[in-house]
Amino acid sequence: MSKLGNIGARLYRGEVGYDFIGKRKIWYAVSILITITAIVGLGVRGLNMGIEFSGGAVFTTPKTSVSSTQAQHQAEAASGGHAATVQKLGNGGLRIQISELDTKESVPVQEKLAKDLNVPVEDVNTQLVGPSWGEEIANKAWLGLGIFMILVVIYLAIAFEWRMALAALIALIHDLTITVGVYALVGFEVTPGTVIGLLTILGYSLYDTVVVFDSLKEASRGITKQSRYTYGEIANRSINSTLVRSINTTVVALLPVAGLLFVGGGFLGAGMLNDISLALFVGLAAGAYSSIFIATPLVADFKEREPQMKALARRVRAKRASAAAKNDSQGSAEGAAESGEEPQDDAPAAAGSSAAGPRSQPASRTRGRGRPSGKRR
Repeated sequence: MSKLGNIGARLYRGEVGYDFIGKRKIWYAVSILITITAIVGLGVRGLNMGIEFSGGAVFTTPKTSVSSTQAQHQAEAASGGHAATVQKLGNGGLRIQISELDTKESVPVQEKLAKDLNVPVEDVNTQLVGPSWGEEIANKAWLGLGIFMILVVIYLAIAFEWRMALAALIALIHDLTITVGVYALVGFEVTPGTVIGLLTILGYSLYDTVVVFDSLKEASRGITKQSRYTYGEIANRSINSTLVRSINTTVVALLPVAGLLFVGGGFLGAGMLNDISLALFVGLAAGAYSSIFIATPLVADFKEREPQMKALARRVRAKRASAAAKNDSQGSAEGAAESGEEPQDDAPAAAGSSAAGPRSQPASRTRGRGRPSGKRR
């Protein structure tokens, strides 16, 4: 931990760092590839919409020895061919979802399932869900998402600037697209828990981005009054100075979510935990990635197109070229002195004086000091 703290302190002071901004084209290419994969998965496989959105019946049974696969076949046969989804619960029971099943059809299906699973009919809990409820939830989710994005853009534009607001919006859309694409590829069911998870990651996705933006805002004040760093280099220093903080907050947030996803959902068989935790896990990871590799490099791209930043970049390059030339001339002079050669002067006057013979050395000013008469011997 002390080594990690030392690295964080050195990153903050700018003593070490990684060139995130200089390699931004690589990160853009990786993000485009991941986003295309998510969109293709979404278009090919589509989302597995839960019964809350498609309508149907949910049957919850007590503990039974029948496997999930066998129960699925029995449920589809009992419902007359309707699609069924079966999930094993932590207490050994089953949660059976049958889509597009109305009230009249649910009663005989409940009796048939109880008989096939060898459980009492009265112990089979039945819940009916209409598709209108799911449609209402989806519409409210879209409305909330739109209002949230508008408010975020307005706030970031006021607190920082419109370029940062635009970059944050692009990063947010990037994170949501990846999360939805992973849902499609994995085949997890989209439930109200999924909607809750997607809305929750919006804030987490922006957290690290705002931290980096705040550091960049402080570091770039009066940037045009100096000629030492370009805007892209200052943005890179801001990423490195907050890198350890971003990693720590992301890991701390991912650990309990991973517990929900792999322990709660995987071992306990809790369906709602799967829905929420997968969205949170993918969204948190994508948000941490986008804040470092997408949002801040985009801001650097937007800012470096400004005339003031272009002029600053020219001044920085000119100053560094002048310093490099000066260092080269000093290095040549030191090399000549070490080899015992007199440095040659290209000026004609100097050449003429060297051709006339050895130069007379001026009398030292300190020669004769300390003697009473002050005269030379």
